[in-house]
Amino acid sequence: MIRVFLLDDHEVVRRGLIDLLQAGGDIEVVGESGSAQEAARRIPALRPDVAVLDARLPDGNGIDVCRDVRAIDSTIKGLILTSYEDDEALFAAIMAGASGYVLKQIRGTDLVDAVRRVAAGQSLLDPAVTQRVLERIRNGVEQPRELASLTDQERRILEFVAEGLTNREIAGRMFLAEKTVKNYVSSLLAKLGLERRTQAAVLATKLLGEHR
Repeated sequence: MIRVFLLDDHEVVRRGLIDLLQAGGDIEVVGESGSAQEAARRIPALRPDVAVLDARLPDGNGIDVCRDVRAIDSTIKGLILTSYEDDEALFAAIMAGASGYVLKQIRGTDLVDAVRRVAAGQSLLDPAVTQRVLERIRNGVEQPRELASLTDQERRILEFVAEGLTNREIAGRMFLAEKTVKNYVSSLLAKLGLERRTQAAVLATKLLGEHR
């Protein structure tokens, strides 16, 4: 059974999505909310397999919720559901570690399929778009003052932190010991004057936006 949390500020939309997702019998909606702040608190506790997140809400946005939730528990997959085709929002979603970004115009059966695919560990993001995001990190923000003190290794780790990866996942990608990655993260946070890795992810997104 695939466990799903829904975040959308329109109750009628949530009601429809619950009926749609649960009709197949293999998906269970374990929680719902119309508030970004409430969802960010509840999702880690409920530990759904997939969080379907509205991109724009009165008190925030689903992309920030995705980043905050994955910083706590990277096993929770984020699927951004939006009415707006926005390149910057797509970019931010990738930076937040989302597994998918789909428009609300999507057919119901395709949305159910998207949830299943994301739950299975697949990405619905275009690899070419993801590659452009990484290029913007590597090339577009080479010189900002905030990053000048970082070593190449620390910059690479910052990329992974911005993607929402845990120290263990980063260690696997870079063939390093988890403790070594932890030390690198502590070092880059100190150099950037930050206390938490979520702050580093936000800063990375901000810098990318300013140095396109």
